[in-house]
Amino acid sequence: MNPLPTVSALRPAEDIDGVFACVRKDRLLSRAGTPYLALELRDRTGSVQARAFRDADLLAGRFERGDLVRVAGRVERFRDELQIDVRAIARADAAQVDPAAFLPHAYRDLEELDGFLEHLAREVYDPGYRALLADLLGDAELRAAWRKAPCTRGGHHAYMGGLLEHTVAVATLAQETCLLHVKLDSDLLIAAALVHDVGKTREFTYGADFGISEEGRLLGHVQIGARMLEQRMARIDAALLSEERRLALLHCVLCHHGPDSAPGRRFGSPEALALARINALDASVKGALEHGLPG
Repeated sequence: MNPLPTVSALRPAEDIDGVFACVRKDRLLSRAGTPYLALELRDRTGSVQARAFRDADLLAGRFERGDLVRVAGRVERFRDELQIDVRAIARADAAQVDPAAFLPHAYRDLEELDGFLEHLAREVYDPGYRALLADLLGDAELRAAWRKAPCTRGGHHAYMGGLLEHTVAVATLAQETCLLHVKLDSDLLIAAALVHDVGKTREFTYGADFGISEEGRLLGHVQIGARMLEQRMARIDAALLSEERRLALLHCVLCHHGPDSAPGRRFGSPEALALARINALDASVKGALEHGLPG
């Protein structure tokens, strides 16, 4: 079987039959008053404009913006840019297409990031928190979701693997902060940094673009993460993880977006304050590097 064409490999005057993500779908009228479809198709290698001039309304009913679509047509050059003249288009068979092939990926090596995650977990010596991290990192399904998830849909780390990259960055900054401020509870702060966004492993869906799961829409990743942690901590003997330590970790997670999300609009510990500031630092710097400084 010949490999599917990619956007970067398209050449003028060639016929194509491939699968792409449809990220734009507009029904427009030509100068003659006949309808046509203006599309933007994308894969991991880039994006290309496409037009369907024949049977536009019939074709429009076969897919929606945000779908992965099978496209047959011819590549042409229009105003010095490539464009696909679409003959046929329809929603692709989801069972035969891996959405990951059409979504942006982390720049850094995920195996390396996974190694850093495990290294940072070993820097936590509190027996209860260490048991919690071992439970989380020992869950193969969760680890796969951790590697797969973005951190946001369109902000910082908005690509597959972004969650893992952000988690490692925040935990690394937490470790360095503890070296500078030795009165901080390093076990609490590093453990909280490692798990603060664990709810994002269940927040997203994957198709032509990143979507939001029903759980993510209704609860958000902070509440999802807190629920996940409560379930995991309930398995750990109280002799290892006291109620006081459970609450300290949950507090850090629940208010890692700042004091407005904390009970009473106040941080309950220096570690909670530190986590919120470190999280904001990594998110804002990464956002500036990827999207430019805020105006």
